[in-house]
Amino acid sequence: MPATTKTNPQLLFNGILGENPIFRLALSMCPAVGISTTVMNGLLLGIAVLFVQVFSSCTIAAIKNHIHPRIRIPTYTLTIATWVTVIDLVLAAYVPEAYKQMGIFVKLIVAFAIITMRLETFACKNSVNASFWDGLGMGLGFLFGMMALGFVRELLGMGTLFGYDILGFRPLLFFILPVAGFFCVGFMMAMFNYIELAVNRKKRG
Repeated sequence: MPATTKTNPQLLFNGILGENPIFRLALSMCPAVGISTTVMNGLLLGIAVLFVQVFSSCTIAAIKNHIHPRIRIPTYTLTIATWVTVIDLVLAAYVPEAYKQMGIFVKLIVAFAIITMRLETFACKNSVNASFWDGLGMGLGFLFGMMALGFVRELLGMGTLFGYDILGFRPLLFFILPVAGFFCVGFMMAMFNYIELAVNRKKRG
């Protein structure tokens, strides 16, 4: 794609709504299904991905003119791995209990398709400023998706939110199982598509 003509707010909201990594692009489904059993897990992994996405995008945008086309993918991977190492050490040091529950998924951020895809399709063709806003939008979109899934699955599966008992009982334990993650993602994808169709009809009307 050529250098973007979108404004910073457009880039930001594109990642949150228009091209939401989970609900619109269906990328990085493994963590969306495996980790989003609680709001806290979704929040922490979402923040980790947000950090890695923003800093990786800015790094690649800054050095894009010095990357040989034949080694661009290894360069992306090395850049992502560097920032994943940073966030991995920070989480292990400051939130060790939560880190124990999702440690392997933090390390797997290196292989998350959404980050590599944005580096290849956007950061390597645009300025640092535009890449920052695109990375921020994509990261916030992923964070929003993970927390939305965590909210539904924790509340309906365990009757709690952020570990606090809300309902006083466990309504449907099904929602904490991996298969429920696919169910919730599919339902929310349908909601996003319906909202988009409704907005487009309103614009045409």
